[in-house]
Amino acid sequence: MTTDSSNPKTGFRVQFLGANGTVTGSRYLVEAGGRRILVDCGLFQGYKPLRLRNWAPFPVDPASIDAVVLTHAHLDHSGYLPRLVRSGFNGAVWCTQATGSLCGILLPDSGRLLEEEAGYANRAGTSKHHPAEPLYSEQDANRSLRQLRGVAFEEVFEPVPGVKASLRLQGHILGAAAVTLECQGKRITFSGDLGRPHDPVMPAPLPPADSDWIVTESTYGDRAHPPETLKEELGKTLRRVAARGGVVVIPAFAVGRAQLLLHIIAQLQNAGEVPAVPVYLNSPMATGVTDLYRRYPDLHRIDSAGLDELERITRMVTSAEESKALNRRKGPMVIVSASGMVTGGRVLHHLIAFAPDPKNAIILCGFQAGGTRGAAIAAGAKTVRIYGQDVPIRAEVVQLSAASAHADADEILAWLRQAPRRPHGVFVTHGEPDAADALRVRIQRELGWTAHIPEYLEYADLA
Repeated sequence: MTTDSSNPKTGFRVQFLGANGTVTGSRYLVEAGGRRILVDCGLFQGYKPLRLRNWAPFPVDPASIDAVVLTHAHLDHSGYLPRLVRSGFNGAVWCTQATGSLCGILLPDSGRLLEEEAGYANRAGTSKHHPAEPLYSEQDANRSLRQLRGVAFEEVFEPVPGVKASLRLQGHILGAAAVTLECQGKRITFSGDLGRPHDPVMPAPLPPADSDWIVTESTYGDRAHPPETLKEELGKTLRRVAARGGVVVIPAFAVGRAQLLLHIIAQLQNAGEVPAVPVYLNSPMATGVTDLYRRYPDLHRIDSAGLDELERITRMVTSAEESKALNRRKGPMVIVSASGMVTGGRVLHHLIAFAPDPKNAIILCGFQAGGTRGAAIAAGAKTVRIYGQDVPIRAEVVQLSAASAHADADEILAWLRQAPRRPHGVFVTHGEPDAADALRVRIQRELGWTAHIPEYLEYADLA
């Protein structure tokens, strides 16, 4: 391995620009014959030193990047794209059609949220910067969307001359794919985020393509998901909180987890297993995403009747005024709102309103990256800082272990075992240090393959 930063005129190599020692900021720079392809273009989230990388100059000149290929639309994989474009990238961004549709919702919403947060910080005087500015704007995001190019799963395309690429169904969320690149007869596959084989909503990921190298995520590389179903786990909490007249606040990723949770809540209410309390989806972005489930019926397991029922039991909150009004309501009720790791969005205002009351509950339903408010709440923090104030956390906190959209360690290994042949090596990324190292050890011991955890900015020769 090397950290040489020169741009080779020939050869085939990858540089790891993110998702090293963290589950965010997925960015992999592939250099092939003097051309540059960026696989994923994600935001760093969590600890401040990581978030500051979003503001630092990109490790290579964005104008020198010829193309971007996205695995999926989650912001830790796509959310830096508007900033990259604003900084000089003008190539095509390749992705599945569903990923392109999701980016059309997520990226402008992200830009709008960043502008709102900067505006609030300026009005409240809570920023050290005067004035506070957004990382990018809604206009920047809309401009970046013009560079998207949609391709079908398994379609072979050339993001740059001399490099073949294809996208393979990966479950996880709508449109999620593994990316395989081929140059000079060598192939590398990037897992992106690996879905679960028995997810209630998303299809099972397909086996990895024939590859010389594999880059795998390791979010849950040190643990197994419990056997209890999400319906059982969620039902117990909803019954308990409803019985005491409480409000359930569920910070949920607007893409995937919000729809899964609403689908399960609809099933529970229809079966009479939980009280039919009001359910609110307070995320314009998530509302738009739910509409996409009708547009791409072959990419998920919810049938038309299930979508009808989900929409019947859910009250969609669109305006800021409606959102504020929710904070004046009494329970029992359920509020599903972004963001999933409590890093921003309308859910922050709901926590200010409801987290101090012990009859209420906060349900965390996805991985909480270190340094996020979600991680602090999961770890038992008595207060969290929101908009310059310390908000008491007296509400019951429940972390749903069955709600993850990521494969666990056993499922990742099962996916790797399906590879058509033994690769030259596996790069373990997109995991916090303990998880990544635990997976590395299992790959070496159980599969007998070479596995390596790359450092930030490290290069690996592939030819």
